[in-house]
Amino acid sequence: MNELLEMLKRAVMLGDEEETVRLVGEALHTGLLPRTVLEEAMMPAMEEIGERFSRNEAFIPELIVAAMAMEKGMEALKPFLAGEERGRGLVVLGTVHGDIHSIGKNLVRMCLEGAGFQVVDIGEDVRTERFVEAYREHRPDILGLSALLSSTMQRMPEVIEAVRAEDPSAVIMVGGAPVTREFAERIGASGYAPNAFEAAVKARELLSATD
Repeated sequence: MNELLEMLKRAVMLGDEEETVRLVGEALHTGLLPRTVLEEAMMPAMEEIGERFSRNEAFIPELIVAAMAMEKGMEALKPFLAGEERGRGLVVLGTVHGDIHSIGKNLVRMCLEGAGFQVVDIGEDVRTERFVEAYREHRPDILGLSALLSSTMQRMPEVIEAVRAEDPSAVIMVGGAPVTREFAERIGASGYAPNAFEAAVKARELLSATD
């Protein structure tokens, strides 16, 4: 069983979409739980490639192909995850204005969906007014803001202020490479996560706290 998970992890890291989908199917066929496949193979693959990237041991193309393999694997896994957990809540997710990076946000989306959340992804380079419009339209349980640049993360406070003007009780999570827990607390975010997997965990915590 462990060998199969290790093979799946390697396939994701190498960006082998076909092998990733095949191994997801094989893992489920052998009786592994969908959550085990996600948490012990697929997410560790993305965490490791992310760590390599941060150490300049992997580069953007490798990150992109791994994310694409992860996405294909999640498509195969999602129906089974939905059977385990569904209806957790609604999350609106976007990357702030000036930031066109999507990989981190997309990983968060996949992990949230894997955890049973419904996710409305409003894309990258999202202006503050669009966040407010999306919040007004969907009335999500959680609003998620992503940024990969230290310059663009400075947009987060204005988004939080604008959305809280619409709804003072809005639950807003922030994340991205330059974002820290201290920064999140300083700007009044409801929660922060250092990676995509932890974002799903934190979202569950925040939802439980508001029940």
